[in-house]
Amino acid sequence: MGEYQMGTPARTQTLDRVFSAISDPTRREILTRLSAADERVTDVARHFSISLNSVSKHVRVLEQAGLVSRSVRGRNHVLSLNAAPMAEAADWIEYYRVFWTDRLASLDRFVTGTLASGTAPSATPTSTTPSDTSTTTTDKGASA
Repeated sequence: MGEYQMGTPARTQTLDRVFSAISDPTRREILTRLSAADERVTDVARHFSISLNSVSKHVRVLEQAGLVSRSVRGRNHVLSLNAAPMAEAADWIEYYRVFWTDRLASLDRFVTGTLASGTAPSATPTSTTPSDTSTTTTDKGASA
């Protein structure tokens, strides 16, 4: 498994902004719409049951993450998708996908081997208790 390098603070900040931006379903839907074609902000807003002002706030978050760019053509503000910042997020996720795939494959081999041998995995206790259960207790409520 390769080693993932976080790199510079700017790279970390990019990842933080991308993950924050795509954490919201409205913003993900905006990205989906823009993946098909560039759209004016008013056209994007028409597809949501929220105000134009609210859609504009979502668009600003996407712009700050570098996922959307805006061009002004006369009175029209046209939005375009910029998927490049998602590549860094995909690299980060891929690093951990490899990690979990290896772990799940190991678990599968263990379970398959255990079932094939006809033995159940033993439940090993994580802590032990003293074998002598007869302990002396004192009456803390008694006064001297």
